[in-house]
Amino acid sequence: MKNKNLKVYLASPRGFCAGVDRAIEIVKKSIDKYGAPVYVRHEIVHNKNVVENLKKIGAIFVEELNEIEDKSRPVIFSAHGVPKSVPKEADNLKMEYIDATCPLVSKVHREAENLHKSGLHVLLIGHRNHPEVIGTMGQIPSDGIDLIESVEDAKNYEKKLYKNIAYVTQTTLSVDDTKEIISQLKIKFPEIKEPKKEDICYATTNRQIAVKKIAGRCDMFFVIGSRNSSNSVRLVEVAKKSGCEASILMHSESEIPFEKLNNCKTIGISSGASAPEILVEGFINSLREKYRINIEEVEIVKEDITFKIPGKLN
Repeated sequence: MKNKNLKVYLASPRGFCAGVDRAIEIVKKSIDKYGAPVYVRHEIVHNKNVVENLKKIGAIFVEELNEIEDKSRPVIFSAHGVPKSVPKEADNLKMEYIDATCPLVSKVHREAENLHKSGLHVLLIGHRNHPEVIGTMGQIPSDGIDLIESVEDAKNYEKKLYKNIAYVTQTTLSVDDTKEIISQLKIKFPEIKEPKKEDICYATTNRQIAVKKIAGRCDMFFVIGSRNSSNSVRLVEVAKKSGCEASILMHSESEIPFEKLNNCKTIGISSGASAPEILVEGFINSLREKYRINIEEVEIVKEDITFKIPGKLN
């Protein structure tokens, strides 16, 4: 089958963002400082490959703090952020904790908190049950914040209180879908207060722009990432909306659909912000075994953002 040529557009930027890099580094440095094991509440980032590699060096993943048997060991909070109740619980259990929340998620936390303190009712645009949403909603009392998941929700939302309202958003949403929801909220509540700077993070935005730029040229589009990774799932949606209906998420259990690829001349590849580049390389190597591939990297912007590691780990 090697007589077949396959053109590959490789989206850039793709893969790890600064928040993910920092979170993984925090786990590694914690193991260096405290020895193994260290506990991590929730998957540090949404990627099986990353989680498995950290387990090998001494990280133990739990969903809740009460699952931790040895309370003398430190616990790390994931990049998605946690409700305020979690550090409180760690303090009550006299556990040392290290917070690996992405600084851009922390920014949304502080924003929600400040809006609440200034007497505004907060609407959070995001996906129910996503850890980031649970963390943001847990920054303020439950009667001070409501979740808006769709344009429909925005249309139907009725102010429960006499208070003025403001909105914040999850950092990993589809830029276009979020714009539609915000437009609807502004039609319904012209006085709604918006964030000074957009909450959707630079990495989510850049990855979506890169996918938009190439999806329309592709017979198929592949996003390497996990099923529970919000930004990876959004990239698939963006690729479909941008002209490539045959866009799929390649997660840890996915098989490469060679029967479909045999009918393709051009494909696109990107990866979610928590997917390591080694997974992209592995996917491309599998293609190389079957086809003569010609790769063109399409870079829309160079990312050079880094976030500091907490001082106590240096």
